[in-house]
Amino acid sequence: MKNNLSVAIQAALDAGKEILKIYGTDFSVEIKGDDSPLTQADENANAVIMGYLKATGIPIISEENKQLDFSERKDWSRCWIVDPLDGTKEFIKRNGEFTVNIALVEDGNPILGVIYVPVSKELYFTSEDGKTSKKIIVPSEEISLQEIFEKAEPIKPSAITSKVQIVGSRSHLNEETKDFISEIEKQREVEIVSKGSSLKFCLVAEGLAHIYPRYAPTMEWDTAAGHAICKAVGVSVIDQTTKMPMRYNKPNLLNNHFLVQV
Repeated sequence: MKNNLSVAIQAALDAGKEILKIYGTDFSVEIKGDDSPLTQADENANAVIMGYLKATGIPIISEENKQLDFSERKDWSRCWIVDPLDGTKEFIKRNGEFTVNIALVEDGNPILGVIYVPVSKELYFTSEDGKTSKKIIVPSEEISLQEIFEKAEPIKPSAITSKVQIVGSRSHLNEETKDFISEIEKQREVEIVSKGSSLKFCLVAEGLAHIYPRYAPTMEWDTAAGHAICKAVGVSVIDQTTKMPMRYNKPNLLNNHFLVQV
């Protein structure tokens, strides 16, 4: 597992470096068939990550790859799930809140996760045994893996005391999310914490928020790495349809609504 973790971390760092090369330019934006934006940064980062992960011999699901039918995926006991640039809208806005997401899934469960934030240089990853998650702010993408493993600090969630911090956006809450928050407000004071991309998972995992309700569409590559990082620190990520932990490499890669909670 340490080899797979090392490969995923190196892939995320190098993808981040490629993303930043485009970030500082006057890049163009293409609209994909599902109305989501695509930039050269998405494609370049994907190419870098594929170069690393293919060497592991483990099959890959990536947002920027052609999606295989479940008949071809159903017998995979393990697979990588990748979003080479999560938060392309944040990238286009140039607000820095976009990430590289790489997860390893075994029998539908996320067992390894890496999230890298190219602008702030924050790197989150699960430990090789999957029992803790760690964070380090790297000085540059050239940092050695040895230094990362030596200097990264464990993160942990925080218990709810009086005020509940909920990850969301005051200006973009849909009715289901508003209803969810209203129910909590009957019991406790609520503070809304806003963040883009998979950083929402990281906020809960490192104790900067308590709950992340998601009553809007996401795909498996949006959530797998964040789920792994949360799971390793004891934060639950529950499918609101099945009431069970979220599953991956499903017949349909679209997620149900979910709740991340300490």
